[in-house]
Amino acid sequence: MSKLGNLGARLHRGEISYDFIGHRKLWYGISILITITAILGLAVRGLNMGIDFQGGAVFTTEKTSVSVSQAEDYAKEASGHDAVVQKLGNGTLRIQIAGMDTKQSDQIKNDLAKDFKVDPETIAADLVGPSWGDQIANKAWQGLAIFMVLVVIYLAIAFEWRMAIAALVALIHDITITVGIYALVGFEVTPGTVIGLLTILGYSLYDTVVVFDSLKEQTKDITKQNRWTYSDIANRSINSTLVRSINTTVVALLPVAGLLFIGGGFLGAGTLNDISLSLFVGLAAGAYSSIFIATPLVADLKEREPAMKALRKRVLAKRAQASVEEEMADARPVSDEPDDDAAHAVVGPRTQPASRGRGRGRPSGKRR
Repeated sequence: MSKLGNLGARLHRGEISYDFIGHRKLWYGISILITITAILGLAVRGLNMGIDFQGGAVFTTEKTSVSVSQAEDYAKEASGHDAVVQKLGNGTLRIQIAGMDTKQSDQIKNDLAKDFKVDPETIAADLVGPSWGDQIANKAWQGLAIFMVLVVIYLAIAFEWRMAIAALVALIHDITITVGIYALVGFEVTPGTVIGLLTILGYSLYDTVVVFDSLKEQTKDITKQNRWTYSDIANRSINSTLVRSINTTVVALLPVAGLLFIGGGFLGAGTLNDISLSLFVGLAAGAYSSIFIATPLVADLKEREPAMKALRKRVLAKRAQASVEEEMADARPVSDEPDDDAAHAVVGPRTQPASRGRGRGRPSGKRR
């Protein structure tokens, strides 16, 4: 068995564990810090909305030897805006410039033709209105709202309302971090980004439901025992599913990382960045929130119940009593005098005392 598999088996059996619940204030603090950073990035820098959301022009050239970086410089000089340039398979260039109207696009087309040293008629120009992007955004928000409502209803029925609230907080946490990373990095927001954001919600919820299912199973009849508190069992549930969560997250992140770092970064396929970044950040944030946010939050909410408070008092009282008894046993003095029972428990044959006179023994011959 591999080391990771052996670790997972020991975690599942409870032989080793890490106190996730006991350090929940630390995780809450880290999440709050990351969330505040994401919100500040979103407020200061804002999102770099793509042409599909704010409108603009798309110029397609014929086969050319001009590089992508040169075309970006030409487009920025002609329009005054940053442009997204893609080199297509047949050697042509696709240049996207946001925020352009018809008059501006005609002038930019002529300027690009001069820079490329081609006839303006060889450059195709298409205008994209912002209304289509607004429709996509509205539909995305509607889909997100419906998804959240359905998730809360399902978890409240399948588990309980406290778990539904914790899962909802974790989902909002993941979306906020992902959107904030987009604002800080400056990647363009496209319809692919919206698809990626909606996709990560399912992955984030998967890990959370796995832990919740284990927690629900282990907390049956919890008030009938005096050994474990709800937080203890919640911590055991996280540890028992930890390796499984790590494995599924790593397997999901590997192909996404290939798209983001190799396809988008090394090979220069910038169109892959819009969806791969949202998936990469969302998957990592979802794995984090299911372990460090959702389950500790459920434990906090459950520990407020009167039954759980009474259980905690009984468990702590029993542990205190056991600790006192153990201390008393350790402090009990050890006597140096041999025990009477130990004196009779002699191993081996008993040595016969020497005879004081034959008269007391059995006669061995005739008396003279």
